[in-house]
Amino acid sequence: MSFIKTVKEEINLIKDRDPAIHSNMEVFLYPSFKAMMYYRVAHKQYLKGHYFLARLISQKAVRKTGIEIHPGAKIGKGFFIDHGTGVVIGETAEIGDNVTLYQGVTLGGTGKEQGKRHPTIGNNVMISTGAKVLGSFKIGDNSKIGAGSVVLEEVPEGSTVVGVPGRVVKSSSDCLPQDKLDHVHLPDPVREDIRNLQMANSELINRVLELERQLKEQNRKNSDQ
Repeated sequence: MSFIKTVKEEINLIKDRDPAIHSNMEVFLYPSFKAMMYYRVAHKQYLKGHYFLARLISQKAVRKTGIEIHPGAKIGKGFFIDHGTGVVIGETAEIGDNVTLYQGVTLGGTGKEQGKRHPTIGNNVMISTGAKVLGSFKIGDNSKIGAGSVVLEEVPEGSTVVGVPGRVVKSSSDCLPQDKLDHVHLPDPVREDIRNLQMANSELINRVLELERQLKEQNRKNSDQ
């Protein structure tokens, strides 16, 4: 792919994903655009075995953008990082097509594995602000990871994950178009658990009150006899 074609694709991608864009020239100011340009150059050097040069280029990108993408990572088409400060992508991470990351996302390892130690992200996945995906497992296609979640195990396709540690709160096999992914209106399992406990507590209180009423009624009848 030619450099000009790559730049045009990046411009169209960012304009499509970010409504704040008002002109093509603004794209050149975006950290995501700069980080991906540096990544592509660094990745080519990495594949050639020029590891020091590859890391030198990637570290220059970190200083300029705040986004750290290891040159060994594999990234598919349509990849977009919104804002981007604090994003970290490890060496053995693999990212599919049409993936969106928000600021503060980490695709890292646990420090225990050898070889493949970073996650594999499927197609059409959205990972929200501050989420951490740690370990050598897969996030299934068409999944959403909620803001601040810490994901430590594999996620099935079409899942919504929230919490620390992350757990699946919604699952669907339906394809989720990337431009309609919503990282704000997600289920809140903690709130649901509290609501269920409150309902159960109210039912128990009502049951105790009913038993007390029946006991008093029985005692009254016995005293009348």
